[in-house]
Amino acid sequence: MLRIAIQAKGRLNEKTMALLADAGISASVGSRSLIAHAKGFPVDLLLLRDDDIPQAVAMGTADLGIVGLNEVEEKGVDVHRIIPLGFGGCRLSLAVPREADYKGLEWFNGRRIATSYPAILSRFLKEKEISAEIHTITGSVEIAPAIGMADAIFDIVSSGGTLIQNGLVEVESVFESQSVLIATPDLPAEKQEELDKLCFRFRSIIESRGMKYVLMNLPKSSLDEALKILPGMKSPTILHLADPEWLSLHAVIPESQLWEKIEQLKGIGAEDILVLVLENIVK
Repeated sequence: MLRIAIQAKGRLNEKTMALLADAGISASVGSRSLIAHAKGFPVDLLLLRDDDIPQAVAMGTADLGIVGLNEVEEKGVDVHRIIPLGFGGCRLSLAVPREADYKGLEWFNGRRIATSYPAILSRFLKEKEISAEIHTITGSVEIAPAIGMADAIFDIVSSGGTLIQNGLVEVESVFESQSVLIATPDLPAEKQEELDKLCFRFRSIIESRGMKYVLMNLPKSSLDEALKILPGMKSPTILHLADPEWLSLHAVIPESQLWEKIEQLKGIGAEDILVLVLENIVK
């Protein structure tokens, strides 16, 4: 039985539960639950604050954890980073008041910077040879300049809307983050086997994201041109129709290329194009 530490509540919790559900793992989690037993895989869920997850995994309290890479980097504990999970994307950035006369990183020399990530910020400032005063606070870091606690902030940025609301401007992106699966060092062999199975499920789900399954009818005379447009995962699937002059062509393509490819296919005579959502890709 594996024990996975996940965020107890919030956006990361919702995304994590959705990933587990896609992997065939379900759990009933109460509002005050600390541990939840899952169905569909031999695993228990340990519900923690996100900043406690790396330490819980490092100590072996949990075998695995799903948490933001920023928290792993900040805590600096000994865990194995298994796979990125493709959600919870954000960055840690420096931001200054909108009215600041900012010309470059030298602006931070002698300034006070409020942050919940002092370790990452300290390493960055040392690398850039910037001497600034770091104020470690929790909660609403973005209000620190407005109430006189700091001259600037170093905090998580997703859309940037919170910075704008507080009269701040992002000036330097320092660390890119997303959710990752981490594991305790020296996982026993029987648990490593279960981890491999879990990773197989997760990778199948992650690889299917942003991909579309496309089916179409195509004149046989256009096949060579279609193959240049749609290389597919290995190569497209070709099926013969009752009409000897037509084929059915099936391929998997990135969603970002979907409409461009469809326009090109229609240009060579493709008809009756169907676009289907992929749930999993099993390799």
